[in-house]
Amino acid sequence: MSFIDVFKNIPQAELQLALYSTTPQQVERALQRPRGNLDSLLALLSPAAEPYIEQMAAQSVALTRQRFGANLGMFLPLYLSNLCANECDYCGFSMSNKLKRKILNTAELDSEIQLIKAMHYDSILLVSGEHETKVGIDYFSNVLPQVKRHFNHIAMEVQPMSIMDYATLVEQGLDAVMVYQETYQRQTYAAHHTRGKKKDFAYRLETPDRVAQAGVDKIGLGVLLGLDDWRLDALLMGHHLAYLEQQYWRSRYSISLPRLRPCTGGIEPKVVLTDRGLVQMICAFRLFNHELEISLSTRESPALRDNLFPLGVTHVSAASSTQPGGYSNPDTELDQFDISDDRSSRQVANAIMQKGLNPVWKDWERAWM
Repeated sequence: MSFIDVFKNIPQAELQLALYSTTPQQVERALQRPRGNLDSLLALLSPAAEPYIEQMAAQSVALTRQRFGANLGMFLPLYLSNLCANECDYCGFSMSNKLKRKILNTAELDSEIQLIKAMHYDSILLVSGEHETKVGIDYFSNVLPQVKRHFNHIAMEVQPMSIMDYATLVEQGLDAVMVYQETYQRQTYAAHHTRGKKKDFAYRLETPDRVAQAGVDKIGLGVLLGLDDWRLDALLMGHHLAYLEQQYWRSRYSISLPRLRPCTGGIEPKVVLTDRGLVQMICAFRLFNHELEISLSTRESPALRDNLFPLGVTHVSAASSTQPGGYSNPDTELDQFDISDDRSSRQVANAIMQKGLNPVWKDWERAWM
């Protein structure tokens, strides 16, 4: 059994109708018992919950401080390659885009590592385009030990792999895997993924099952907000999260809520998620799952990020580059997408402290075990 067996029985049309016919009374009931209740999550994501956002935010802040204290984990993406064998119309790495392709070699990776260490980071997210032949398990098996010598927490956001491949990387020190479905709506997914292995909706949907079965400590889910109805995509991600936590309770879970950003050859959002809607989504998921980690990237503006830091977020990136070799040799023509918050890591840390929170650069070391 995998999530695809559950997913095919989820009545999406009925859920979408319920989202837009929710009453204020249902929202008020959801606020009383939101934890682990998918019906409550539906109500809190609905338009009817918009007048209750301040109440949701107050509860979200209290729950986040109770579970995570005043700490915000700092992480940084390290792009290994922009080579990709998929055609995805929202991504700068899409195979048909005419841009210079690059795969970091050992020396180039070491240069990136040294610059990142100078920024005091100890939690790294390794990212690459999806190209199994040239940037696959053999490449990752060479790269991971080199990175692990310098950083205690390593996550990966790369193409879906087999259980055996994930297990191999766990033995080499992999701590977390982020695999984003982009959208849980099949027709929309097919429209945006037209070539390459990423076309296979079901294979991607089953990836978190394989990640969990390989013994990965933390699994990250996410949708690209703007491809379709964000309320329905968020709710379906909630169903996915609930399934995974029940089936694989030894793993920890996180979500990312990225909004569609400009990129080479990119598209305009089909459905615009407002700042207020983003706040609603963050708070809804915090009320639904008190232990859930929620990350916030540099896709958002500095002012918005500063205001979101206290509301339920647990991990943030700062001073990010979205291109291979971008910390050593910035070159925007290699970017996956444009960032909005280009402040230095120190500036973001200061903004976090001004909100009464603690930027945490290191919270894990294997020697502590």
